Amino acid sequence: MNSPYGVFPDEVILQILARLPVKSVFKTKIVCKLWYKLISDKYFINLYNEISVKNPMVIVQVTDSSLESRSSLICVDNSKGVCEFSLDFVKDRVKVRGSCNGLLCLSSVPDKGVYYICNPLTRECKLLPRSRERPITRFHPDGEASLVGLGCDLLKGKYSVVLAGYHRSFGHRPERTFICMVYDSELKKWRKFVSLQDEQFTHMNKNQAVFVNGGLHWLTDSCSCMLVLDLSNDVWRKIQLPNEISCGVRSRLYLLELDGRLSVIQIYEAWMVIWVMEDYEKEEWRMVDKVSLRCIRGMVPGIFPISQNENYVFLATHKQVLVYQRNSRVWKEMFSVNDSSTLPLWFSAHAFRSTLFSCH
Repeated sequence: MNSPYGVFPDEVILQILARLPVKSVFKTKIVCKLWYKLISDKYFINLYNEISVKNPMVIVQVTDSSLESRSSLICVDNSKGVCEFSLDFVKDRVKVRGSCNGLLCLSSVPDKGVYYICNPLTRECKLLPRSRERPITRFHPDGEASLVGLGCDLLKGKYSVVLAGYHRSFGHRPERTFICMVYDSELKKWRKFVSLQDEQFTHMNKNQAVFVNGGLHWLTDSCSCMLVLDLSNDVWRKIQLPNEISCGVRSRLYLLELDGRLSVIQIYEAWMVIWVMEDYEKEEWRMVDKVSLRCIRGMVPGIFPISQNENYVFLATHKQVLVYQRNSRVWKEMFSVNDSSTLPLWFSAHAFRSTLFSCH
């Protein structure tokens, strides 16, 4: 369509604006009434989100060692470099527990059982209602759920927060009773269901929940399969990993997303092998890349894949965030820290996308 206010058609203007950073988009709203109208329209928001999800990034939560209450996010973008965002608008000391399509799930550090959903770029924040249920895993030192997952459906404009863990009576070992709480943004309330599970999860696996095909996926500690929660019917099931993958002392597996599909990255000896699920219903996997790690051999024991697309892979080490360009096969350091007291970056690194997804 042609614009009566300028040389360029409205669609061309929208395509240009949809490629700007979120902060710049908000600034353009005050340019003129036409741009304000275009940017506020649902069509533009969907267009912006559709383009943004193709550019995965990494966020790292960094806490100022001299002021523990001050926490910020380092955002690492393959094309735009590194920038920093403050979480001061949350008005609480928080920890990032999940990330999906531009939204973050935060847990309060001083107040156990308090959770927030926020978009750090638009600075929107929502305090989730407290569940009337007692804490799921009260036997854990931090009182938090074993699994925390965030699933954001951009097309439907809704999100779900999942807290799940094994029940344990005081003084007894954990039972197989797996309690799950799900917050639905449309219904604005929690629902609870109970099942029997016998899987365990490492710390890294707990933090790498992947939202694909309407379900949240976690890699199990045994690395034999992944546990999946279908959010449409509250049913748990298991998905098998590629038959060629073996998990041993020198082999580590990581669950990621690759352009809307499930992906497993295996790191062993001096190799990184990337698998992608070609057919979700048939659970068919395909190996798409095998990368030599010889040039960073010294980092291999402490390197963790965080985010990827068909062109590059982000990985975090103890002190660095690296990017591997799959086409040119070039490694590059994108971010590093010098503070010796800082926790390993992979401990607080999450996949991230810049979207206009609202948490309200």
